[in-house]
Amino acid sequence: MDYIGIKKNLNHALGLFNGQTAADDFEDLDKAVIIVKDQLDLLRQFFYHFDTTDYFTGSPVEQLRCLNLASELVLQTEKSEKFFVDVTKKLKAAYNLTCGSEIFTANETDEIHFYFAIKSIVVKLTKGEAPDTAQMNAKVSKMVEEAIISEGVEEIFKLDDNKANAIDLFNDKFLEKINNLELPNTKIKILERLLKQTISDFKKVNKVKGIEFSDRLQSIVNRYNERSELDILDYDGIQTETTEQLLNLILKLHTEMASFKDLGIDYEEKAFYDILYSISKQYGFDYDKEKMRDLAREIKIIVDDTARFPDWNDREDIKAQLKMEIIVKLHEFGYPPITQDDVYRNVLEQAENFKKNR
Repeated sequence: MDYIGIKKNLNHALGLFNGQTAADDFEDLDKAVIIVKDQLDLLRQFFYHFDTTDYFTGSPVEQLRCLNLASELVLQTEKSEKFFVDVTKKLKAAYNLTCGSEIFTANETDEIHFYFAIKSIVVKLTKGEAPDTAQMNAKVSKMVEEAIISEGVEEIFKLDDNKANAIDLFNDKFLEKINNLELPNTKIKILERLLKQTISDFKKVNKVKGIEFSDRLQSIVNRYNERSELDILDYDGIQTETTEQLLNLILKLHTEMASFKDLGIDYEEKAFYDILYSISKQYGFDYDKEKMRDLAREIKIIVDDTARFPDWNDREDIKAQLKMEIIVKLHEFGYPPITQDDVYRNVLEQAENFKKNR
């Protein structure tokens, strides 16, 4: 695949796309037809160096492979993904107004469905949203599903946003299946999406550590997205390095989520322990870790007692009482007084986090 050629065509297409002035609200059929043709032209330029023959004339297996390779091309950079999704959204909005007529030829209609199928796969893999098959015939809709399943990640396809956390990201067999994917961009996007979901769930219990892992993930993703055209000489190396970083982050997240066991406290008490630990590091003072563990337990008891009142976080009197009890407890344990306000603020945020997500 000629990446440089694709890049030149993408930049040209981006210039055309950004210069368009067509209104979002299509006033009549003629304008919608013009916009459909304009978007098709942009997409043809984007896929100029990509061979679509297998999709239109190949066997079912070749069609599925073609869809996956097309999705891989779209996912090559953050810029290419955004461009493709934006153009296909505009294509769909205009096509919705014309599909009841017979304006387009059968070949043009098949081509439009081809782009819709690619977009459905991309959005499913990156955002977890259900494939948009409203404008696809049954054959193409089924093909979208099979394209994802054919890559060995059928779990991804079967899940919707509300069930995404049902995937066990720490299952060795599942990770091996993901790691064996032949399409590196697709693999990276899947790992990124699943990590985001798992970290989001973790953040509901432990806000401090959840934010820390979100930042670490974003750092990896940013480095990958910001790679320059000069890096293309080592494109495979960059993909491999990014995949390894994501897999390593999964292992570290798994270790962190189980670390409460080694401390002899429960999962939620660990959230308060991490608040105390992070503040001690922030202000540069040492504090006995066993005492910190016991203090975390005591703070959790205070928070649980406060949470007996359903509206506690809307009542200033209860929050004032919570702050006083925490300050007394910190003093009792000899936790440095300079950090009292920071401890209270973080404990309050964590307590509100519990209330919101329980």
